[in-house]
Amino acid sequence: MKTSDFFYDLPEELIAQTPAEPRDSSRLLVYHRATKEIEHKIFRDIPAYFKAGDVLVVNRTKVLPARLYAHTAHGGAVEVLLLKRLQLDKWEVLVRPGKKCRPGTKLTVNEELSLEVLSVTETGERVVKFFYRGAFEEVLSRAGTMPLPPYIHEKLRDQSRYQTVYCKENGSAAAPTAGLHFTEELLCKLRDMGVEIVEILLHVGLGTFRPVKVENVENHVMHSEYYEVSEEAADRINRAKREGRRVIAVGTTSVRTLETVARDDGTVSAGKGDTQIFLYPPYRMKCVDALITNFHLPESTLLMLVSCLCSREEVLHLYEVAVMEKYRFFSFGDAMLVL
Repeated sequence: MKTSDFFYDLPEELIAQTPAEPRDSSRLLVYHRATKEIEHKIFRDIPAYFKAGDVLVVNRTKVLPARLYAHTAHGGAVEVLLLKRLQLDKWEVLVRPGKKCRPGTKLTVNEELSLEVLSVTETGERVVKFFYRGAFEEVLSRAGTMPLPPYIHEKLRDQSRYQTVYCKENGSAAAPTAGLHFTEELLCKLRDMGVEIVEILLHVGLGTFRPVKVENVENHVMHSEYYEVSEEAADRINRAKREGRRVIAVGTTSVRTLETVARDDGTVSAGKGDTQIFLYPPYRMKCVDALITNFHLPESTLLMLVSCLCSREEVLHLYEVAVMEKYRFFSFGDAMLVL
């Protein structure tokens, strides 16, 4: 299968620059796989498609203010983007411009925070050591800014709008954006209906925006991301699968986590570690029965993942309809529910 098989035309004006206000006022395209029916709704209408006993799986990760602006001893400006924590004070980071950041280079962010470049990885990232006093997360919260995707050019006025309302655990360099549409009130409504909400964890890396540069899809090397599925979460999901109840994933990050730990019968194993799972057709989901997701970039691994729930042709048709109906695309855009 070719990467170009997942291309579609998107007018630039449909790339959302700001989040919907309120969160659940974004539009929702609903696709029924069994009947091929398409509906156009508002996200707050989504409870109509749930029933008691459904399990809604959400990613509790929290986005770090991972973009730092530093300078060298000679005053040269360097942008540092945190990618992955390796040890307590050692991180893998992306730096721009890279030529200023050879091993041994020391950078200063402010009077609270500085760092030293230790090494360069095979793919050009840097391993750095941070120097600070107190709790790193607190220092970072004062020094860093949200690492918005490169296609968003508007300044984000409220940093919390790039976090889900259920985020808990710091570690992501990008938001699990399908979850941005949920409000506390909407989640309460689902719980009152008898929907089980189960939390799992996947720390989203910037590899989620990395383009597929190979011609053949199967030759793409997927980035690694850290995940956790607790014993309690696995038990609740497995009980639902045994009882024939639906597992509905919020976002591609939840899908990647669930399918990483899924067995052939659809049940899952508890565990944690790094996953490089790459889901593309003709793969068929083992655990996930339905998906809430945003609209993704052309030729992206996320678009390929969604195509595993139905077919490439169906997904491209849905995107064609979404463009025609002027849905908003990407991180701050509208949502799709695939049933």
